[in-house]
Amino acid sequence: MQNYEKFKEQIFKKTGINLSCYKERQMKRRIDSLIKRNNFDTYDDYFLAISKDKVLFDEFINYLTINVSEFYRNANQWEIIKNDILPELLKHSKTLKIWSAACSTGEEPYSLVLVLSQLLPLNQIKILATDIDREAINKAQIGIYSAKSIENIPKDLINKYFTKIGDSFRISDEIKKCVEFKQHNLLNDKYPEKCDLIVCRNVMIYFTEESKEEMYRKFHDSLNDHGILFVGSTEQIILPNRYNLSALKTFFYKKNIK
Repeated sequence: MQNYEKFKEQIFKKTGINLSCYKERQMKRRIDSLIKRNNFDTYDDYFLAISKDKVLFDEFINYLTINVSEFYRNANQWEIIKNDILPELLKHSKTLKIWSAACSTGEEPYSLVLVLSQLLPLNQIKILATDIDREAINKAQIGIYSAKSIENIPKDLINKYFTKIGDSFRISDEIKKCVEFKQHNLLNDKYPEKCDLIVCRNVMIYFTEESKEEMYRKFHDSLNDHGILFVGSTEQIILPNRYNLSALKTFFYKKNIK
């Protein structure tokens, strides 16, 4: 198929998503697969279709943003969050500002609430959760998950905060109330300020090196002086000092104070 460059320009104008910031071969392969699956022959035909058909458009955005998640993903890292990171942050303030960036369908910010619920009353917990994908946010706000996605959660928390519905589980409204969901584009939109903790995991691997460098600098600027950035298991930051960050533990980086 020809005209991928034109297709990227059209998508940027329509959605604000800059496909040039993603690894080209990987992203193009995903889009080509989706186009063929929907029986289109060209990028022009496909773009015309998603411009008219909301179902096709939502499928494209959902496929593009690769929503694969689970609660307490990499469970040992959540033990570090609970036992080391959050207690240290709570020494500085009892009202933490936490941002779950690229939150997908909500498993990550809800995991943060569940961990914090063991350290603070729920009425003192507020998480900002953002994602570029409106459909993912809608799913997060509904809060219904498969048995597999919740299997890493401690059983007592499942019993306390989840209700079984058929083969699925619905998270309680009292946990939902602790999370504010917003649509946000990590490449274009303004980042929140003075965050104590930023969690951005398993999304950076899809971006170019140039885009990642820009985002790491923005994350640094978003942290307050004792703030911490938590990244995914395949996303260790090489030479974090370039971004005025230093490794606190594996996958956890603190802001360097000048």
